[in-house]
Amino acid sequence: MFFFGIEHEVAFLNQEGKFADFSRTKFADFNQIIEKLPTYPSDYPQLRVGDAGIKQKRWYIEGFERFADSDEVIDCLPKGIEIRTTIHSDIQGALTELSASFQLLREVAAKFGFSPVLISFNPDNRVFEPQPPLNDYEIRYLQGYPDEQTANIYMVTYGPDLNISVANLSTERLIDIGRKLTYYSPYIVPFSYSSPFYDGGLWPGLSVRTFVRTGKRPAAIVFVEKAEQLIASVPSLTKVARIPAEVGRIEFKAFDSCDDFSIYAALLALLKGLILDETLPGRATVPDAALHQLSAKAGFSNEDIFLNATKVLQAAEFALKDDPDINYLKLLKTLLADGKTKSHELIEIYQRLGSIAAVLKQTYSEV
Repeated sequence: MFFFGIEHEVAFLNQEGKFADFSRTKFADFNQIIEKLPTYPSDYPQLRVGDAGIKQKRWYIEGFERFADSDEVIDCLPKGIEIRTTIHSDIQGALTELSASFQLLREVAAKFGFSPVLISFNPDNRVFEPQPPLNDYEIRYLQGYPDEQTANIYMVTYGPDLNISVANLSTERLIDIGRKLTYYSPYIVPFSYSSPFYDGGLWPGLSVRTFVRTGKRPAAIVFVEKAEQLIASVPSLTKVARIPAEVGRIEFKAFDSCDDFSIYAALLALLKGLILDETLPGRATVPDAALHQLSAKAGFSNEDIFLNATKVLQAAEFALKDDPDINYLKLLKTLLADGKTKSHELIEIYQRLGSIAAVLKQTYSEV
């Protein structure tokens, strides 16, 4: 029995048509949107609320929490709003809920002058530097969490967590799956590429997010029940589950954001096929940064990336066999045959219009 969930980060333009990131947006600007969105009591205990209380709903502000010189949260520098679905026993259920939550977010955000846009790397700011600078408590806190020390990366990147779990798998099997997904990550992430912009212009490649992020940040995370089940790695492959519903969850974190949510359905089916597959031998505890950078630059036009993507897709298709979810893979087969990504489309529009903001306004048009 498989279970599925999707976490999708949404970036916005403000009413002046400027990118609404931490440099020009306050927590309160996004919080007024969150306050107008509904709470579903039946979501809990599936969804984690967290210590700061920011994650109260299916929607919450994604950002960098600031602390007083203690464990008291005094601010959160925002980068956008994340939508998370509840846990579903089928892919379509997760997709339907994500679509409904996105439409509701879009409607409420519009009332406050914000419009959602597809981006996977901040088009204006290359780096995130907390202002005011970190205090002593914050420095000590971050030193205790190696992955949190890459806030300069996650505050300028946007992407989904595709969550998948399987009933009754051993911890060893879960970790093996996480290592397998980490190994094959550079071959499957091009299906999602949507970050060709950097520092106000075009970046010479297809996914600056992948180029900058993967290697320093994980491709996949496996949630285990106990601390003694963790394996040591930087970035982390394993984490201790924070709520019981997280135990056994595999999060794939390396995809760019998609404004066509049917691609998420296809990618979840691909991950499911890879979990079921027993033929692919590759395993890695940490992502191959150099291979991800090659993939980020060239995508499927690189022969090695294309051939291995083809092999992975065929293995997933064979593993799914008579499972109806095999039909979701048709979209990926088309994308691979065309060799094109969303980034190709965004680059083409930019070359025609000459403005990143103008390009972004055309995203999410069919959602």
